[in-house]
Amino acid sequence: MKTLFFLAFIHILCAGHTATFNVENTHPAPAVYGAAKQPADTVSLKGQWYLQPMLPSDTATGKIPVLNINLAAQTFTGNTGCNNMRGSFQKTDSSLIFNPNIITTKMLCSGYDEAAFVRSLLRANRYKFENDVLILMFDATELSRWNRKPGKQLKINKA
Repeated sequence: MKTLFFLAFIHILCAGHTATFNVENTHPAPAVYGAAKQPADTVSLKGQWYLQPMLPSDTATGKIPVLNINLAAQTFTGNTGCNNMRGSFQKTDSSLIFNPNIITTKMLCSGYDEAAFVRSLLRANRYKFENDVLILMFDATELSRWNRKPGKQLKINKA
């Protein structure tokens, strides 16, 4: 009887050790304080992008347009430079087509041509990356440039 109890006890210990070993080998190592951060994603559409203003009208309202791209859901949210917006898109390796049913809030933004901004988004059918900058294009024509961080606002000379 003692032998049977002893063998059962040894079996339980070995089974417990095996389970612990398997669990430890199937989970990633815990994060270590002070470990190196992951490098910034510079070749993926996902995440937040800020328009590089090229004309004073790009920031007429005092806001820089923003795109927040969700690749998994193929949706985006953001700001036109005036109103909040959301919509969907289709993407392949180099093509990007925004669905024309973009939903925006309806605030009045005097001095800002929001319709031109939305038309530009809807014209995009391609994209590329150049020096960590997202470039939206229509065929070979560049439409807009976007950064991961907001750029400086253009200074508008008022006479």
